[in-house]
Amino acid sequence: MDKPSVVPFVPRTGTGPSIVPDTGRKSWFQKKGKAKQTQGDSHPHSLLTRWGEALRTQQWLLVVIGVGFLLGRAVMLEGIAPFAAAFFGVILYLRRDLAFWAMLSLVAGSFWALEPMPAVICAEIGVIYLLYRGLVLYERADLSHAPVVVFAGTLIVRLFDTLLVDNTGWLPYVLTLVEAGLAFVLTLIFVHALPVLTRTRKATELRHEEWVGVAILLACLLTGMTGWTVFGVAVASVLSRYLVVLTAFVGGPALGTSVGVVAGMILSLSNLGAASEIGLLAFGGLMAGLVREGGKAASIFGLLLGTSVLALYGSTVAETMASTWSTVAASILLLITRRSLLESISRYVPGTTNYAQNQHDYAQKVRDLTAERVEKFSEVFRQLSRSFRQITQQGETVRQGRDFDHFVNEVHERACANCHRRNLCWDGQFIQTYKLMTDMMTAIEEEPDLMPAQMPKSWSRVCVKTPLVLDVLKRQYEVYRNDLHWRQQLQDSRFLVADQLSGVSQVMDDLVKEIRREAKQMDAQERQIRDALDRLGLAIQNIDIINLEEGHIDIEMVHAFRTGYDECRKMIAPLLSEILGETVTVSHERSGVPSAHLSTVTFASAKIYEVETGVAGAAKDGDMLSGDSFSMVELGNGKFAVALSDGMGNGVRARMESSAALSMLEQLLQSGIDERLAVKSVNSVLLLRSPEEMFATVDLALIDLYTAHATMLKIGSTPSFIKRGREIIPIAANNLPIGILQDIEIDLLRVQLQPGDTLIMMTDGILDSPGHAINKEQWMKRVLQELVADDPQDIADELLNTALRQYPGGVKDDMTVVVTRLTRHQPEWAAFRWPGLNRLERPRTVS
Repeated sequence: MDKPSVVPFVPRTGTGPSIVPDTGRKSWFQKKGKAKQTQGDSHPHSLLTRWGEALRTQQWLLVVIGVGFLLGRAVMLEGIAPFAAAFFGVILYLRRDLAFWAMLSLVAGSFWALEPMPAVICAEIGVIYLLYRGLVLYERADLSHAPVVVFAGTLIVRLFDTLLVDNTGWLPYVLTLVEAGLAFVLTLIFVHALPVLTRTRKATELRHEEWVGVAILLACLLTGMTGWTVFGVAVASVLSRYLVVLTAFVGGPALGTSVGVVAGMILSLSNLGAASEIGLLAFGGLMAGLVREGGKAASIFGLLLGTSVLALYGSTVAETMASTWSTVAASILLLITRRSLLESISRYVPGTTNYAQNQHDYAQKVRDLTAERVEKFSEVFRQLSRSFRQITQQGETVRQGRDFDHFVNEVHERACANCHRRNLCWDGQFIQTYKLMTDMMTAIEEEPDLMPAQMPKSWSRVCVKTPLVLDVLKRQYEVYRNDLHWRQQLQDSRFLVADQLSGVSQVMDDLVKEIRREAKQMDAQERQIRDALDRLGLAIQNIDIINLEEGHIDIEMVHAFRTGYDECRKMIAPLLSEILGETVTVSHERSGVPSAHLSTVTFASAKIYEVETGVAGAAKDGDMLSGDSFSMVELGNGKFAVALSDGMGNGVRARMESSAALSMLEQLLQSGIDERLAVKSVNSVLLLRSPEEMFATVDLALIDLYTAHATMLKIGSTPSFIKRGREIIPIAANNLPIGILQDIEIDLLRVQLQPGDTLIMMTDGILDSPGHAINKEQWMKRVLQELVADDPQDIADELLNTALRQYPGGVKDDMTVVVTRLTRHQPEWAAFRWPGLNRLERPRTVS
């Protein structure tokens, strides 16, 4: 909305401020600024902007003149004419620069009305303008006040006109109030409808109030055409039928019927004889919309059938023929309407193919823009990672040579500065002295407690201050070693940051692939699935295929099933399994989305394998809180993670350390970061969070539910065991827990599991329970071989009981055991064949 900028003139009163009006003379600064502004407008971009604004102004001007003329002559029964005041009030607030043209067109139209009343319309326009100017002076001229201003202006003028007539009846006063109320409502409607007619941007979704406003505005324009005839055929009747058949052909029976009702009611308000038009136009719109799939000819046939059937009842032969000729003329107008215009209108109508394509194009642009920006961020993080690595490596190479030079200079300054043989050593024999200094430094590095008597004879023959030089070398070497240690820590931290930046970049690249895969159109596949479901008679509202890659199927459907029938699991999922060639299951279901009577169901690839877990644990000395933590979570990439952490010590602090390690590790893994980098990141965080030398072990197993590959990652943890029938396979690693060293050793073991395998992970409280056993791993293998139980929870309980029996006096340490059993997934419902169904053709994978 272009809000008018009005500066009121306030005369000087002696105390208040004075705002001097523009006298037409401009200062040098004003002229200079104007010249700069003119020069700036010569830019091509500024010229294009000005041309665009001029074009939009011309469009508004044509709309204002045309609409104003028709609304100026539109009059309802009993002389009620609320259209002119409402239109002028909206134009005054939206486009004040066109208010003069609106006034001229309204007054001109009123002269050609069936009941001319130019004086009344001029008075209403004048009062509305005065009220508007008064609000401008008090800075209250807001668009939300337009309906009130129009209501007040219409009521004042009409009430004054009624009083002048000197009519003592009550009906004129009621009609005056009704006209003011209609002007109020029409102002609200025109505020939404007028900007739609001059919209220049690409088609977007129209709000409900905008659709209603456009329909009522067009019906009001038809009222302004009352009385116009061409060869005896009423123009308003022809255009009303054309509007109905056009909307029915584009938007279907619901929209055609609605427009027919609105147009018929508005026309009947200006002519009681047109009351039958309400049902006639509504039924014609319904019939035209029902058969619109047959094209323009079918919609025209539906309109002729609908209007002719109702015209035969209660009408004379002349009225019936006039209605028929109006329908024929409207049909001719539909036939000559260009397809481009119909497609442009259909972009605004929900439920049409063009509307869906428009929404899809918009979503595609959003996806492309999002993918492009994420890709740029990914490249930024990748460049930062490379910069960290290059700067660290190059800086370390340069720094090593610089450190040694500094080391030699310190020895020279502290030990040789006051020596009388300095010129002989450093000036005359610099190369030999520098080499001897290097050999001496190497000797101190190998033997920190090197004594003067152990110095090489070659050095003693050259240097007369050997004990002093040796002492300086030892002290400088200690400083150098400490400095080297901390620089190594800083270098490791920088490499870790580089790895983390690289990991984030990889996650973003994966996200870009997902976004672009979702953006791929799969209309043919959606149509094939919909046809198959229609044959079953299922009420599917919408199908959205997100991914059709083998093992990563993701299909979302909106249906109208009632809760409890479970058609998705028993019918749709088996049908999808048949046509896709792999097992599909229901992964998620949301009732009441997107509306109360609908549900949204997500279908995904069924995992080839599934896991069952069991956990058992006990705290030290029967305490309520154990220092061990465990986690079992299914990641979003078809992997199942089982993690166990043992915080060093017992109690609350140990629990905090172990749970913090697992919580961070779980979140990093779910985000898609590589498991090695995830563990390193957790280790760096724990180093910063553990000033009291608290640390924790990590035992992690990532099981791929499609291939049964297990990735075992062990950091300071006890051995794990795989129970395969009577065979027991130990999995062990020798490294320190996280939170101790900056550069930890990560043992990554890959194991191919088989259906029926059971993975047992435990803390040291379980494994160390037989204090008398020499080989505790052998003892645990024997215990596992003797187990008869097959259920993971039973195995965990028996192992814990076995460990507790080793401590007759009480629990000596926290104990936790996590058991995971791998089995093949058995679908609840088998796929079934349906006659005429073919396998779905999968699109190519987006790389």
